[in-house]
Amino acid sequence: MMKVLLINGSPNAKGCTYTALNEIAAVLEDEGIQAEIIHIGKGPIIGCTTCLWCRRNKMNRCVYDKDPVNTILEKAKDADGFIFGSPVHFAAASGAISSLLDRMFFAAKGYFQYKPGAAIVCLRRGGATVALDQLSRYFTINNMPVVSSQYWNMVHGNSPDEVVQDKEGIQTMHKLGQNMAWLLKSIKAGREAGIEIPKGDPRVHTNFIR
Repeated sequence: MMKVLLINGSPNAKGCTYTALNEIAAVLEDEGIQAEIIHIGKGPIIGCTTCLWCRRNKMNRCVYDKDPVNTILEKAKDADGFIFGSPVHFAAASGAISSLLDRMFFAAKGYFQYKPGAAIVCLRRGGATVALDQLSRYFTINNMPVVSSQYWNMVHGNSPDEVVQDKEGIQTMHKLGQNMAWLLKSIKAGREAGIEIPKGDPRVHTNFIR
């Protein structure tokens, strides 16, 4: 069975972000796709220190092992798709999920390549599109198909009850779940028909000096 990991990047385990992710998870389950919501917790998540331990050891793990990064990476290895959810803090994704994604994508980008990804944000009023753009950049730098919906992937509300009242936002989450399921099934059908992942050319790294 195909599986999607839904990462709750809010400090609140059952708050607004969870409410939106839970709507998507229900749709995925109805489509025959396993959905697991993972709460990153309230504890501190260290940012990437570019120590390069993960690159030198090539273990698809981070050297820091006291937060959820490596636990989630173990699950990401076998997942077929990803949805990252975050509240909007100062027109940006939460600091915790930013630190988490920096380290996961740096340590084990191969676990995510060519797997569909989507981001959702929850907010009281403003800053949604900026936060969505921030989260979506993890997909677009890593060969990941980006899953969209009928509107930008956001819900408004200051509590779970208010989020549910955002009828358009909830419908957007519902459609996002349908689109993720459709894309996963299409990728599976293509793989079964012999369509392989693009091989690409040898990677070229440049900067503005050389």
